[in-house]
Amino acid sequence: MVDNGRRRWGAPLVALGLVALVAVGGCSADRGSDSERAASDNAAGGAPAPAAPEAGRDAAGSDAAPGGAGGVDLRVDQRAIVYTGSVRVQVDDVDRAAQDTVALVTAAGGFVGGDERRGVDEDARAQLELRVPAARFTGVVDGIAKLGEQQWREIRTEDVTEQTVDLDARITTQRARVESARRLLARASSISDLVQLENELGRREADLASLEAKKRRLADLTALSTINVSLVTENTRTSDTDETGFLAGLASGWRTFLDSVTVLVTVLGALLPWLVVLAVPVVLVWRLARRRRQRRGAQVVPGAPAYPMMPGPVPAGVGAAPRPAPPAQRSPGSGTSPRPATPAPPSTGGGTPPSPGGVSESPPAP
Repeated sequence: MVDNGRRRWGAPLVALGLVALVAVGGCSADRGSDSERAASDNAAGGAPAPAAPEAGRDAAGSDAAPGGAGGVDLRVDQRAIVYTGSVRVQVDDVDRAAQDTVALVTAAGGFVGGDERRGVDEDARAQLELRVPAARFTGVVDGIAKLGEQQWREIRTEDVTEQTVDLDARITTQRARVESARRLLARASSISDLVQLENELGRREADLASLEAKKRRLADLTALSTINVSLVTENTRTSDTDETGFLAGLASGWRTFLDSVTVLVTVLGALLPWLVVLAVPVVLVWRLARRRRQRRGAQVVPGAPAYPMMPGPVPAGVGAAPRPAPPAQRSPGSGTSPRPATPAPPSTGGGTPPSPGGVSESPPAP
């Protein structure tokens, strides 16, 4: 019984063991093929993959370690932070306040990135975009707020330390890949290898230039902070507030109407030259057609109907020829010729109608 039980369970266990061995072997083979494909992809033009990228990654890792996000000894002054601020100040004179703002930024080592001014006198307003060093950011914002009555202030920060460290590591690795491609290009022995290596070198140099441009952009944002300044007057603030009611709706509708009229006049002014050019041939064609109709009307005979008369039914007794009188009856015993019968006059009460020959005949005497 024991031997039979061992035999019954032994065969399935052996089969499971074989299946497990085959699965483990397949996984190891897949990993080996993946590593081989990666090595073949990294090699340019069929050459063996250089060890420089590994060294570059090690160097990048050593450089990134002190500034990484997981570093506990990282101080605030070592982090890359982008400062962005917005401030709105109500002043009495917008132009003078704008000049004072520009002078304040210039003294702090910054510059004006944008300057937009609208309106005059009480309705004037100015929008300024300032770039100042990050170390002078807070002082410049406080100085601008003291130019008048500060209405609101907003300061935003963005920590780009991880992005900066990542870009540094990628730039280091990409530089190593570029140097490796240059060394392989110097040892190229055939034209096909030379062409492939040149293309690979160009692609790697383009990637390196893109990474360096991103790094310069981050460095500019962290070195120079951005401040958006809005200078307004008391009337500008009142007009900007949301108003409700009949008068507010009427004023809004009137402004919309004026804007629509302005748009229509602008469109009409743009289309007027085209309308003039198109109207000249249209007028010429219309005048030619009108002259042609006048000539056709002059050729028609005066008094003649403009259109032919259509035949229709003729009334009884109008334009009809008189019927001949029936022959007289001859008596059997008379030898004289019969006298023609005279037609009876019509009973219209208007007298005896004329005969066809134009002479009226009187009835014979009895």
